[in-house]
Amino acid sequence: MEREDLPALRALGFEDDELKELGLWLPATGEPATLAEMYVRRSKKKDSLSALRAMVRQMCAKAERDEIKIRHVWFEQKSASKAYIRREEFENSTAAVVAGLSKTLYVFKISRLSRRGIGQVGLLLDTFDEQQARIYVVAEHLDSRVARGMFAWLSEQAREQAKDIAEFTKIGIDAHKAEGRWPGGVAPYGLECIKGSGKLTQKVSEYPTARRIAEALLDSIVPAKIADMLNREGKRTRKGAMWRAQTIIHLAQSVSWAGLIPNRERAKDENGNEIDKYYKSIEPLFDAKGNPVECGEGVVTYDELLKINALISGRSRAASGSAIGDKRRGVRQPVTILTDVFKCPHCNGPMGNGGKNYNCRNRANMGESVCSGAATVRQRADDAMTEMWASHITGLSPDSSTIQQIARRWLQYKDPAKEAKKRKAAAALESAVGREMKLEKEFFVLQKMSEERFDSLREQVAGQIVELKAELAALSKEADLTPLMSAKALMAIWNSEGIEGRRALSCKRPSSGSPLPRPLGGATEHQSSSGYRSSGVMRKTPPYSLPALPGWNS
Repeated sequence: MEREDLPALRALGFEDDELKELGLWLPATGEPATLAEMYVRRSKKKDSLSALRAMVRQMCAKAERDEIKIRHVWFEQKSASKAYIRREEFENSTAAVVAGLSKTLYVFKISRLSRRGIGQVGLLLDTFDEQQARIYVVAEHLDSRVARGMFAWLSEQAREQAKDIAEFTKIGIDAHKAEGRWPGGVAPYGLECIKGSGKLTQKVSEYPTARRIAEALLDSIVPAKIADMLNREGKRTRKGAMWRAQTIIHLAQSVSWAGLIPNRERAKDENGNEIDKYYKSIEPLFDAKGNPVECGEGVVTYDELLKINALISGRSRAASGSAIGDKRRGVRQPVTILTDVFKCPHCNGPMGNGGKNYNCRNRANMGESVCSGAATVRQRADDAMTEMWASHITGLSPDSSTIQQIARRWLQYKDPAKEAKKRKAAAALESAVGREMKLEKEFFVLQKMSEERFDSLREQVAGQIVELKAELAALSKEADLTPLMSAKALMAIWNSEGIEGRRALSCKRPSSGSPLPRPLGGATEHQSSSGYRSSGVMRKTPPYSLPALPGWNS
């Protein structure tokens, strides 16, 4: 008959002959007072098994001197300081004593039992006292029945040591990150971190496919189509699974894909207290100058990553009623120029794509009592829109404010990354100014630091503010609009673009990222022969309506 804990003992590296010598070969039987549980804990995989076997030998030697048999050896690899981690084997070892199967629990050190302090150990001692049982710590030679005070002191000391270990570990990780070393974990698809290098490099077997994904995203191809393309070609993920749209979105949102170190956010419990658990942020780690910290090569550049995320967010909206962070849902992209811009001549409501026609959405959604409805052939309306836009643009002078506004909108549409960098620089500048104000309060009002330290820190913060102001000024500098300052150039762009591009030229995108456009502002400057006025989209009363086009039915 084998012991129940024999697999765990063999996993520790014990040979059968040694188990027989230690009295751990046959199942232990007898009265509870002559039996004991043994709890062995390993913090990390890198901890030596040789050390664990040495601990077991010493505990077995103590049990032999006490004339007690080890009923069960409970072994697990878990943290003893993190309250959110459940230690099943620890619970089983104490439950066996509480159930009366034995009267002793052997551990090697207090730190191997728990690092949560007297709050946990004290309750455990109370429970054991009620059962007339004990905990014996071999390394410190402590018996809980006669040395409860030492248990309390050593358990609190173990708790403080856990805090120190966590702090030292965090300092080491932060130092490596600040130096541009990969903090560890799984490298994103297309990249790898060669052991000992601390840097991300391109993975030969994955990089070509990863770069194809990046280029497709930059070309505004939706993730679902990219996944379908890869699956049709027989391409698989690193784990051999088929590609999914969500997999590609997660990849595009990883700053590590751009060869940057991700910032870490510390998790909090329900009471707002920080716990030893971190989440990777979608933002990169920034250095003192506000620049993202690099840790090697990337599949994309940081600018490309910002543009990809701007394109993805422009095709999605926040999911209402979701309890999951900032979860977003996709928004169907328009396939026509005038979707939600074209207005119904009866109710002035939006006209939407109805297959071959534009139909009144109010009539479709709320019925005939709201609007009698209207419809017109979609292609004819789009063609009329193109003709009027061309007529309007070609009638403007190169120095027209309307052409300037259209050119600026076009550049923003083509380079959303610049706007994202501008927002980040502004936020970093605001943070630096806040630190400067806090520093002055600490010195002048609270008088918590010396003048030398204040001067040193203020000089550093002032330098950061100067650099961030210069960066923000450079990003705010208007791009050269000269190549676009002609009707001919804008018409060439119009003819070469698809629906999204034409909407960007003729309609203004809201800052929220919503795909629903509105007409460009500014004074009207031109009236076409058909009576429509606009600074980008043809106007009439009611706004945005086209005349009775061929195929119009009401």
